[in-house]
Amino acid sequence: MRVRQLSVLLIIVIFLSCGQKTETDQQAATDQQADLPQILVSPKGLVHSFWVTVKSGADSAGKELGANVIWKGPTLETDISGQIAIIEDYINKGVDAIVLAACDATALVNTVKKAAEKNIPVITIDSGLDSDIPLSFIATDNIAAAMKAADALAELIDKNGKVACIPFIPGAATSNMRESGFLTGIKNYPDIQVAAVQYSQSEVAMGMAVTEDILTAHPDLKGIFAANEAGTIGVVQGLKSKNKVGQVKVVGFDAAPNEIQALNEKIVDALIVQDPFKMGYLGVKTAMQALKGETVAKRIDTGVHVITRDNINSPELKKLLGL
Repeated sequence: MRVRQLSVLLIIVIFLSCGQKTETDQQAATDQQADLPQILVSPKGLVHSFWVTVKSGADSAGKELGANVIWKGPTLETDISGQIAIIEDYINKGVDAIVLAACDATALVNTVKKAAEKNIPVITIDSGLDSDIPLSFIATDNIAAAMKAADALAELIDKNGKVACIPFIPGAATSNMRESGFLTGIKNYPDIQVAAVQYSQSEVAMGMAVTEDILTAHPDLKGIFAANEAGTIGVVQGLKSKNKVGQVKVVGFDAAPNEIQALNEKIVDALIVQDPFKMGYLGVKTAMQALKGETVAKRIDTGVHVITRDNINSPELKKLLGL
């Protein structure tokens, strides 16, 4: 009986010791993390897979370069006030640097001014600002990318007929540039008419609704350019609901798994694909360089690819897509 009591006591002591060790280790890890540069990375949204990949890149750079990456952004890309509140909160907390994909090109300008007043370097990724305060803008050349989309769609419809453009959010720099690039590029084809420009609000349901509206108004529509992931999937659903799959050619933007699936299923015909991992990685890397007082490039182009069923299995593109 005494042996059993001693055994139970020994187990309790070991358990408590392990618990204390775990708590000590956790506190040490927390203290170590607090000693690292604190870099807020604020995406436009959290829903789409694009931002998940941006986060992977940012986290990878943080681990490699010794920074604590704080990932905090609004759930929806339309929540401009939510993003402003998040960034101002971390400015007040004394974050060391900010990496920002702006929900709106002008609404965030006063916020980054507050960061500058506290000597907090700001790096923009994906969607920039109408301001010279950010030290660097790291993104796809969205105008050039959308011009490639125009070329791809023109080839798909034999360079004649009606097309539609579905950007996402008016006022968001990325959306504006993709709309502008597409409309500029399509002017190179005099036999193509832009029948409609409508916005998805970066929501699949809205993308589907505007697609259905456009197809109702223009039953002879031959092609659609959708400027982001949500818009592309909305177009896919709209084509299905109107029984137009195969009749209307689609060029989408980004490469979420459901977009790749739609490409393979011959609903989408081409995808304009960015490198979101590189955006996140270079955003944090550039912020770290700025904190060290190093000169950083004002503009960094992360590149773009046109992916079709013909080239999707190439080694380079499979690596980019994580296939």
